[in-house]
Amino acid sequence: MESKNLIAALALSTAILVLYSLFFVPPEQSTTKQNLSEKNKIEQNTDTPTLDEKETLVQISRDDALKESKRVQFENESIIGTISLKGATIDDLTFKDYKVSLENEEKITLLSPRNVEDGYFIESGFVTTDKNIDIPDSNSIWSIVGNNKLTDQSPIKLSWSNNQGITFEKEISLDDNFLFTIKQKVINSTDKKYDFFSYGQIIRNKIPEDLLNFFILHEGPIATLDDELIEEDYDDIQDKKFSKTAQKGWLGVSDKYFITSIIPPKNKEFKTTFDYKNKFRINFISTDPQELNQNSFIEEKFQAIVGAKRVRAIDGYAENLKIEKFDLVIDWGFLYFLTKPMWYALDYFFKMFGNYGLAIIAVTVCIRLAVFPLANYSFKSMAKMKALQPEMVRLKELHKDDKMKLQQSMMALYKKEGVNPMSGCLPIVPQVFIFFSLYKVLFVTIEMRQMPFYGYLKDLSERDPSSVFNLFGLLPYDVPSFLVIGALPIAMGLSMWAQQKLNPAPTDPIQAKIFAFFPLFLTVILAPFPSGLVLYWFVNNCLTMLQQVFIMRRTTVKTVT
Repeated sequence: MESKNLIAALALSTAILVLYSLFFVPPEQSTTKQNLSEKNKIEQNTDTPTLDEKETLVQISRDDALKESKRVQFENESIIGTISLKGATIDDLTFKDYKVSLENEEKITLLSPRNVEDGYFIESGFVTTDKNIDIPDSNSIWSIVGNNKLTDQSPIKLSWSNNQGITFEKEISLDDNFLFTIKQKVINSTDKKYDFFSYGQIIRNKIPEDLLNFFILHEGPIATLDDELIEEDYDDIQDKKFSKTAQKGWLGVSDKYFITSIIPPKNKEFKTTFDYKNKFRINFISTDPQELNQNSFIEEKFQAIVGAKRVRAIDGYAENLKIEKFDLVIDWGFLYFLTKPMWYALDYFFKMFGNYGLAIIAVTVCIRLAVFPLANYSFKSMAKMKALQPEMVRLKELHKDDKMKLQQSMMALYKKEGVNPMSGCLPIVPQVFIFFSLYKVLFVTIEMRQMPFYGYLKDLSERDPSSVFNLFGLLPYDVPSFLVIGALPIAMGLSMWAQQKLNPAPTDPIQAKIFAFFPLFLTVILAPFPSGLVLYWFVNNCLTMLQQVFIMRRTTVKTVT
């Protein structure tokens, strides 16, 4: 069998396996084993405030919703927004550093009030088994005590009291990035005892309109409960409620670039629920009650991280707050062991050069150096194969009626000249996994979002916007998206064509035509991919050709007689 066939077969097989794993293998389903004693700990009526299916909210504009209730402003270096005194909910948050698009300078807003169509907010509190006790709900109006603006230097305190001698307080603090710390307190001024359960929850009115629904990226409810990663799609929650009791973990809602998450109190068992009635709800509730004695108080602390999925920020929270597996809010995929180091390598060179395009080129050079021994061995063998082409053609003509004899003669020739037809496959295997790991990094990390290279390439995480069909913008009309084949993909295709000329051509005319068509085919396939990925492939091809030319000039084959 000819070397070219073997290379193509192995490359195709490897690609199919990787693509199948990425796109078609369903994620491992979490198993939910309910503790039988759970029913003894939580009665049905002590669950977090229910999302009544018949609840009707008059949907209004976001600006009108923000004016409906008094608010407390918060701001730090990264975010700005307000907390509603009605319900004491965090329901208004905008990122300072991220704009909607390169064309739209408006800043990205993540959270919105409950009576907006795309309402998305965090609320928390206490519930009790005693139905005779009034507790604050989504309509309760809280009072602000003292400082009236939340910053990373000054916390705020909110208070609400019922007519039965019980006061509820919340002290909320904010760090310089995305962390809210909420200390909840219940003060009992009576001579009675009560039991309280703490809860926190994220509510989202509807599935976001910009949901990608892409197989290699999870968006939706997410949690790590007792070290088990739980990823549920919105559709799954609409069909079936998820519930699990755990001793430790975190829960939240994941978007492509942003996370809204809650970290329950440490060292306390809690029950997590993902469900949907007329809204999506992701919540926790403590399973063991806290006893509130007469003339005393109870308090509990939990945290909420609402922010951009910056790798160093997320890793910092995971380490400093000891949140196990919190780094998995960034969907590194099953190639985690490659994708995360790939990002750190890109970040290292970005800090060195100040441009992610140059960082990709630097990483490509490092990758070529890493696979140099494999490529060196492969190219030496391929150079010998190319030098043997005339003899292989002669043998094929000589034994054209005896395939067995042809194969024996070919193998004898390979053995005599020390050629391994399988050697061309060696560099392909690592390259396939490196390619997908870089694609994953470009696709999921917010650091790569809207990062320019030079000239017209304004965003390396998006496709090359130019097109050969309007002469790269010289002609005054736009082309359909499927015809957007830019300059960079074309350069990559030309480099692949040039590289192909250095390899031994198939002796079969049909195979030769197929392989000649392959650079054009790959150019069209890669055109919609992130331009950073196409840049990697182009540079990799150029470096490969330089190495291959150098080796071929130094490789000689004895004249076959």
